[in-house]
Amino acid sequence: MTAAASAPRRNADEQRKLEAALTELFELRISFNRTLGLKVLRLDPGGPQLRFEMRPELVGHFLYGRLHGGVISATLDAMAGLAIMVALGEKHADESSDQVMQRFARLGTSDLRVDYLRPGVGRYFTASAEVLRLGGRVGTAQMRLIDDADRLIATGAAAYMLN
Repeated sequence: MTAAASAPRRNADEQRKLEAALTELFELRISFNRTLGLKVLRLDPGGPQLRFEMRPELVGHFLYGRLHGGVISATLDAMAGLAIMVALGEKHADESSDQVMQRFARLGTSDLRVDYLRPGVGRYFTASAEVLRLGGRVGTAQMRLIDDADRLIATGAAAYMLN
């Protein structure tokens, strides 16, 4: 049995506190996420998700009303960051919500790649991510953005500095 497996897991109340703090950080305290209108759908370690509604301010191609590529990139970056945060919470499940939230202070994107697969047209968009590796200093993730008809709009891969 590993040390992490033998450590006590935070209780349900403390887990809810962590999820509420993470949602508040992500939706309200990170101003750019608020500008994009990002909303947390799920904080499940196996597949966190975000969603945002299409708005005129997010259009990049005025003739066709397509989502701006920068919005796509920023959303995928934010999605991967959220997935890394959720994974850190799981990795340190023996810590309180306050201790885990402190771990996010130095989190930052070190590499981001986005593949634009089709125009972003729809009423809303949903992003998801999978953490591929969570080491001591670096975490990596793969991300997806789909439209309201479940069409894949873009994919991404990212690396994050953890400390």
